[in-house]
Amino acid sequence: MERGREMTENSYNTPCGCIHYFVNIIDKQKITLVFLPGLTADHRLFEKQTEYFEKKQNVFVWDAPSHALSRPFTNNYSLSDMAEWLDEILIKEEIYNPIIIGQSMGGYLAQMYMELYPDKIKGFISIDSAPLQRSYVTAVEIWLLKRMEPVYAHYPWKWLLKLGSEGVATSDYGRNLMREIMLTYDGNQKRYAQIAGHGFRILAAAMEKDLPYEIKCPALLMCGTQDHASSCIRYNKAWHRNTKIPLTWIEGAGHNSNTDKPEQVNALIADFVAHI
Repeated sequence: MERGREMTENSYNTPCGCIHYFVNIIDKQKITLVFLPGLTADHRLFEKQTEYFEKKQNVFVWDAPSHALSRPFTNNYSLSDMAEWLDEILIKEEIYNPIIIGQSMGGYLAQMYMELYPDKIKGFISIDSAPLQRSYVTAVEIWLLKRMEPVYAHYPWKWLLKLGSEGVATSDYGRNLMREIMLTYDGNQKRYAQIAGHGFRILAAAMEKDLPYEIKCPALLMCGTQDHASSCIRYNKAWHRNTKIPLTWIEGAGHNSNTDKPEQVNALIADFVAHI
């Protein structure tokens, strides 16, 4: 990937492996946009956002544990472990005013971060994610989350590749990007299934903890009108209705709204930052 020349790659060692991330700090006193990609995606998911913001804002994006550059990694960590590692990295980089922008799984991680460090976060933007609170999901949905690894392991790879790229985006750019990310696992479907399976299991475990997962900072929800991943549209309607957090529908976008409609998403992020 052609990364913006402003970004610097750094790494952070954990007991399970080394996390790689990209950061550009212009002014430590200012807000930092912390981008957290979804499950099986990597830092490239946000390339249209980092390119747009890197010269005007502090920007951070990582390859989540077990993903892309952040492997090899031992899959024996929880969602709260990820949040703790994220906090340690932000402290290391002297990032004290984060706005966390999480896509899908990244949004769940952001909610865990807020649960552990409620006073550290300046704002939260959810992109095609959903609430982490137990009350939103059924027992069947949690049961299924725990059992996804064999599905990913035994599904024909060419169909999984098609579903994993075309099913999450509506634009050529978004589909090609996700296909490119998935092709890093070409010939190693087992690893892909392990990453996905572990991610879904720790998500289910976090939901079963039944913690408050309250969002006390300024927040914004975004969801593509063509988001067919899980029940994302239904979750966001309920999330907005129950919390009154503003919800913006991204017309024509799929589950990766920020790749399908980057200009609109960037404008919404910029407006959110301007009003913090």
